[in-house]
Amino acid sequence: MLKSRNQLKLAGVALFLSLLAGCGSSPKSDISQPQNVVSLVKVEHSSSHYLTQAQQTDNLQNRSRLQLLAAHAMLNEGNPQGAGQLLASIKDTLAQDTEIQAEFRFLTAKTLEQSGDNAAALQTLVYPSHWKLPDWQWVSYHQLRAYLFKAQKQPLEQVRELSELGKYLSATEAAEVSDQIWQLLAPVNEDTLEAQLNSAASPMYKGWLQLAFIAKHYAVDPQTLVRYLGDWQRQNPYHPAAQKLPADLDRALHAKPYTARNIAVLLPLSGNTASAGYAIKQGIVAGYLAANNASLNVNFYDSAANPVAAYQQALSEGAEFVIGPLLPSAIEAIEALPPSGGPVVPKLYLNQLSNFTPGLDKFFFSLSPSEEASDAAERLYRDGVEKPLLLASADPAGRRMAEAFNQTWMKQTQDQAEVHYFEQGNEMKLTVQRALGVIDSQARIARMKEVAGRKIEADYRSREDVDAIYMIASPKEIQLLKPFIDVSFSVFADPVPMYTSSRARPQDNTHQVPQEFNNVMVSDIPWLMELSDESREVNALYPNWNNGQKRLFIMGWDALDLVGKLAQMRSFPGYQFEGRGGVLSVAPNGVIKRQLSWGKIERGVLRPL
Repeated sequence: MLKSRNQLKLAGVALFLSLLAGCGSSPKSDISQPQNVVSLVKVEHSSSHYLTQAQQTDNLQNRSRLQLLAAHAMLNEGNPQGAGQLLASIKDTLAQDTEIQAEFRFLTAKTLEQSGDNAAALQTLVYPSHWKLPDWQWVSYHQLRAYLFKAQKQPLEQVRELSELGKYLSATEAAEVSDQIWQLLAPVNEDTLEAQLNSAASPMYKGWLQLAFIAKHYAVDPQTLVRYLGDWQRQNPYHPAAQKLPADLDRALHAKPYTARNIAVLLPLSGNTASAGYAIKQGIVAGYLAANNASLNVNFYDSAANPVAAYQQALSEGAEFVIGPLLPSAIEAIEALPPSGGPVVPKLYLNQLSNFTPGLDKFFFSLSPSEEASDAAERLYRDGVEKPLLLASADPAGRRMAEAFNQTWMKQTQDQAEVHYFEQGNEMKLTVQRALGVIDSQARIARMKEVAGRKIEADYRSREDVDAIYMIASPKEIQLLKPFIDVSFSVFADPVPMYTSSRARPQDNTHQVPQEFNNVMVSDIPWLMELSDESREVNALYPNWNNGQKRLFIMGWDALDLVGKLAQMRSFPGYQFEGRGGVLSVAPNGVIKRQLSWGKIERGVLRPL
C-alpha cells in the first residue's frame, strides 16, 4: 500500500512538521529557505503541482523533496510509468541525505510493484541498518516489504517484516499486527519453525518463532506448556506477546484434555460395509498395541444394524469417549437423540455431515474426497499457481470435489478457478480441446484459409494463461485424459504442471504405474507415499488390501492417537498433529482437516516431493 494510506497513523507527525514549517516564515515563499524543509510524510496535491513547485526553487533539498512528492503523486494517480521515468531522470541529482535517499528507494520499489515486478521491488527496497530515519519511513518500509513478501507467498518473511513494523506503531496498532503475525504462523509446522530459529537474527522475530514452536510442540500437555511459556516470557519480557498471549493460545492453556480410559468404537462389523469397518478396527488395534497403555480399554460395537442401540450399550457400559460410527446415516441417527441429561460423552465421528450443529465435544474425521480437493487448492496456491484449470468428471463426486477446490481457491485468491466437466469417450477429448483453447485456435486457422483462398501452413496454439491443471478423475479416466492434454499443448507452449488426487492413483502398488501417469503430481496420505517397515508389515498381514482399505486402516490408527489431543487442537487452531494420514488440525466447528503429502510419478514410480 502507498504511504498515503498511513495518513491517520502519522497525522500527529505531519501536523508537527507543518507547524514547525510555518513558524517565522514569510508569506511569499518558504520552500526555498533551508529552514523550511518540505515534508515527505504525505501527498496532498497533484503531480503537476509538485513539479511546478520544484521548478521554482533553487534549494536542492526542497527541489529533491518536491520531485519525490511528484513521483509519489503519480503513483497515487495510477501512473507508474510516469513515476518511473521521473525517478530515473532525478536519480543522480537528488540531495544525499538519508531521508531523501530512502524515499527514492521506496518510491522506486513501489513503482516496480505497481508494474507487476514484485521480485525487483524487494531487491530494490533495502535500507542499510545504520540509516537514521523518522519512524514514518520505517513504517512505510516494513509495510511495503511485508506486502511484497505476501505477494511472493513467503509468509515467514512477511512475519519477519511485521515483527519489525510493530516497533513503530501505537499499542492498538501493534496489537493488530501481532494478531496478523499469529495467524500467519498458525499453519507453519514445527520442523519449519525450528529450522528458521537457527537463522533468525532479529530478537522480535525469533521470539515469535519460539512462541509458535512452544505452542505447537507442547499444546497437548497444558502443564508443560505453562512451564515453557513462563520461561519464554521471562526471556522475552518486552515482546508484545509476553504482555498479552494470543487469544487461542490462552484458551489452549485452560482447555481440559480428554483423559478417557474407557473408549467405545462403533463400526459396521457386519453387512455390506463390514470390510471398511474391519480395516478401521485393525488400525485402532494397531494404534492400541503401539501405545502400550495398560490403563486404556478399547471396546468395539457393531453399528451396522442399529447404531443407536450400539451407542446406548456403549454408554451403559461406561464409555468415556466414543469413536465412530462410520456411515453418515448412523451419525445422523445418534445426532437426532435427545440430550440424556447426564455428562456429555465426547465423540469423534468417522465421517462428515453436510449439515450439522457444532458442539464443543463433537468432532468429525473423514477421508472426504472434497477435503482432499480443498487441500489441493491450498497446495497449488503455495506452489505459486495463479491460473489453475480444473478438468473434472461430470459425476456427483467430481462435481463435489471441484466445488470444494473452488471454495478454497476463492478464499486464497478472491478469484474462481476455471472448471470444465468431461464425459466419457469423444466428449472427453472435446472438453480438453475446448478448455485449452485448441478448438478456437483451429477455427481461426480455418477462417484464415477461407479468406486467403489458398493453402496455409499453420499450427494451432493452446492457451498460455493457464499455469497448472488439476485433474479430478479415476485411474482409467486419467489414462485417457492425460494423453489428450499432452497432445493439446501446441508446439509454442511449454506443458504446465499437472496435479491429481489419490482417487486417480492406481490401486496396485506391486507394479509400475502406467506411462500415461508420468509427470503427474499426486496427493495421498504420507503412509502410502513410500514403503516403510510398518507398511511392509501391513502388506504382509493383509496382502489383498487395496489402497482404500489401507487409508481406512491408517484413519483408525490416527483416530485413537487423536483422542487425548482434540481439546487442545480445537482451542488452538495452530496446533497440528503429524499423523500417519497427514498433518491434522481441528477447525472451530470440530471438523478435522488433513494436509496430505505429495509425490510425483516419474518413469512409472511415485516419488515423494
